[in-house]
Amino acid sequence: MKCSLCPRRCNAERTENENLNGFCKMPLQPVAARAALHFWEEPCISGQKGSGTVFFTGCNLDCAFCQNYEVSHLKKGKPITYERLADIFRELEEKGAHNINLVSPSHYVGAIIRALDIYKPKIPVVYNSGGYDTPENIRALKDYADIFLMDLKYLSPDRAKKYSGAENYPEYAVSAVKQAYLQQPECVFKNGIMQKGVIVRHLLLPLGTREAIAVFDWVRENTPGAYFSIMSQYTPCGRAEQYPEINRRVTKREYEKVLTYICNTDFRNVYIQERNSSDEKYIPPFDLAGV
Repeated sequence: MKCSLCPRRCNAERTENENLNGFCKMPLQPVAARAALHFWEEPCISGQKGSGTVFFTGCNLDCAFCQNYEVSHLKKGKPITYERLADIFRELEEKGAHNINLVSPSHYVGAIIRALDIYKPKIPVVYNSGGYDTPENIRALKDYADIFLMDLKYLSPDRAKKYSGAENYPEYAVSAVKQAYLQQPECVFKNGIMQKGVIVRHLLLPLGTREAIAVFDWVRENTPGAYFSIMSQYTPCGRAEQYPEINRRVTKREYEKVLTYICNTDFRNVYIQERNSSDEKYIPPFDLAGV
């Protein structure tokens, strides 16, 4: 298969077990680094019982600051079959997970659909993406994904190119979020747990207050029925030390500037992460548990 799943459209020759020249370097069959209950998502996702999270290996972005660098860049993970992935969904459901949460799934959409055709859980399926998706990818998930938990990292092509190696990120991320919102325009909750809907996340970066406010404004103007989640958990990881301006945590002043702006609007579909969440202890161990 010549792959054009993601916006890079690198046309790499991906086989079931190999991908030698594509950007993500991942085969068609899934590779995963962890499958376990996860308690550090938004409250409507993690709840009290945890989110049944599958962390996939590889990524179609190249974020210098990635806190999952071991998995996204160093490719730590275990190859599994479509049948095994379906079994993982079932096992997480049996453990009481509120949902099945697919983290970094963009380059595995075909594999995910195949696994969900084998076993479709009775709990919601969450497409937890970095936002670098094509609208076609999102449309393919119409009958499979109940919740879209998507990053909108940048609206600035220059920052997207500098920190994530994807100058066209804003163009595609905006289109992908719009498509997700077309498919799930209403947020539905049951006992405080989201069953359907869209949550748009933004990670506040150092010197990123202007962009965070711009992303928030875009969400409330273009996807008013969605939720916005502002994350303050930024911890310099990966190659962040190569960029002195982001090789630090977000300051209290930066954090409060964004929160003050948000709170002075009439948009109330907002999750606000506490500033003390910027700690490496919130990064899960990628120890192949549950895989």
